[in-house]
Amino acid sequence: MSSTTFTRTTAVLAAALVAASGLLFPAAAQAKTTSTGGDYAVTVNSTTYNPAPGKDAKLKDLTVSTPIVVSGRNNRFTIDPATLGVYDYTLTGAPDTQRMVTSPTVVFSSKVPTLTAAQRAGTRLSSLEVRDDTVVAIFTTAGGKLKIQAKDGAQGGIFQMEPEFAAPVELVHTLGPGLFYFVNQYTGKINFGNGVDAVASGPDAHQMLLGKDSPQVATKTYQDATVTKWTVQSGGRMGGVLGEDAIELSAGATNCTSQCQAQNRINGSLPVPPDPSNPTPIGG
Repeated sequence: MSSTTFTRTTAVLAAALVAASGLLFPAAAQAKTTSTGGDYAVTVNSTTYNPAPGKDAKLKDLTVSTPIVVSGRNNRFTIDPATLGVYDYTLTGAPDTQRMVTSPTVVFSSKVPTLTAAQRAGTRLSSLEVRDDTVVAIFTTAGGKLKIQAKDGAQGGIFQMEPEFAAPVELVHTLGPGLFYFVNQYTGKINFGNGVDAVASGPDAHQMLLGKDSPQVATKTYQDATVTKWTVQSGGRMGGVLGEDAIELSAGATNCTSQCQAQNRINGSLPVPPDPSNPTPIGG
C-alpha cells in the first residue's frame, strides 16, 4: 500500500470513528475551546470526583440528595436533581487566549426542562463519567431520561442537554445578569452577549462575549431579551455555542436525533464576520 493510500485510509477511518461516537466536540472545534486546557471536578452527594489526568471516574445508579456541582478551570455550573435543571452556568475568566471574560460571569442563570411531577418521579443519576475536561451525566426518571454533556472550555460548542421522554419537552433558557439576546447586524441571526468589546492585549485581554442557542430537532416558542423557550423532540437537543463558532455564517443543524455526524455541528471552518458593534437587546 502506498503512503498516499495509507494516509487516505487512515483519515477515512478516523472520520468514521468520530461519526460513530456521536461526539459533542469535534476535533476542529476542540482546538478553539481553550489554550491552556481544562479539568473538571464533580461533587455528588458531598463527595468530589476529580480523576488523575487521562483517567476517568464513573458512577452508576445513584439517588442524588443535593445539587451536583461541576467545577472546571474555565466554566462551572450546578445540576439540581429536583428539577433536572442546570443553574448558574458560569465562565470563570481564568487566563486563556480564548477567554471572553476576565472575572466569573454567569452566562445562564438557568436551563430548565418543564416536566410534570409524574415525569420527574423516581429521578436517579443513571450514570456519570468524568474525564479530564469532559463530563457526561445521564438521569433517568419514571417518564424518560435527560443527558447532559459539557466540556471545560473557554468557548466553543461546550454544553448540551438531550431530553428523551414520550412527549416533546420544553426547555427554558434564562440568561445571567447583564446578558441579553440581540439580532446580529452582520448575520441577521440571534446571538447573546453583554455588549462589552474585546480587549486585544494586556493582562485584561479577552474576546467579545458572544453565544447562541444551538437547537437540533427543536422549535423556539418564545423569545425576549433574556429568555428563550424551546420545544425539543425526543432525541433532539439544545446546545450552547460560545465565541467565534456562535457567529459563523452557518446554515444551522440538521434534524439528526441519533449518532449525529460532524457535519451536523459547527466545525470552525466557515466565514466569521466582525464582532457586533453596540448590540441592542431584543425588544429594547
